[in-house]
Amino acid sequence: MASLFDLSGSTALVTGSTRGLGFAYAQGLAEAGARVILNGTQQQRLQEALGRLSASGHDALGACFDVADESAVEAAFAAWDEQGVEIDIVINNAGIQHREPLLEVSLANWQRVLDVNLNSAFLVGRAAARRMVARGRGGKIINIGSLTSEAARATVAPYTAAKGGVKMLTKAMAAEWAEFDIQCNGIGPGYILTDMNAALVENLEFDRWVKASNPTHRWGKPEELVGTAVFLAAPASRYVNGQMVYVDGGWLATL
Repeated sequence: MASLFDLSGSTALVTGSTRGLGFAYAQGLAEAGARVILNGTQQQRLQEALGRLSASGHDALGACFDVADESAVEAAFAAWDEQGVEIDIVINNAGIQHREPLLEVSLANWQRVLDVNLNSAFLVGRAAARRMVARGRGGKIINIGSLTSEAARATVAPYTAAKGGVKMLTKAMAAEWAEFDIQCNGIGPGYILTDMNAALVENLEFDRWVKASNPTHRWGKPEELVGTAVFLAAPASRYVNGQMVYVDGGWLATL
């Protein structure tokens, strides 16, 4: 049974992983035996995150680049090719939020949210899959969606459109790459206690709404997503493909 969840000998890239859920995913994969590549756009924050993993005895690398920039993504993968780094697992976690009434959203803000949340998953996933196909030994791509992959809320329309797109991108990837033994699945986190949600947690009205609308009556914790990430990255999920797994305490079940 242990071998089904053993990631020893594999290398995993986790985008947007210097803090929050991204770091939790990376730490979980590292604890399952993978060498992890942390990614972010701020060098100092990246080094601090690498230090935390290294202090725990994990094998980790860092890559500072913008996952929404096609040339930067291609350059990063080209550099790994030269270094002999072969990525077996990708978690497309990088994301940003923008809260504003839809009537007031500028095209620039709309585009930036789609670029970071959706287009980056396409760019990084495509670059990784090209190499997985060429190597001929398969791989794992995990795209991070959201409750808004299924349900909309007011004032987060760009994010909702992007995360809905992530769900369908995941299915498209699975449909095209399954024959190469590449499994492409997604995780849809519920309302989780992260830095991104700090303002919402501190908003008493929103905090009450989250707890009242969820059958668990609480926020989720970052570590409660790690098991799902390890499962989808591991041999245990080799015949699971094109799925979105919602880790939300049952929130969607009550809609």
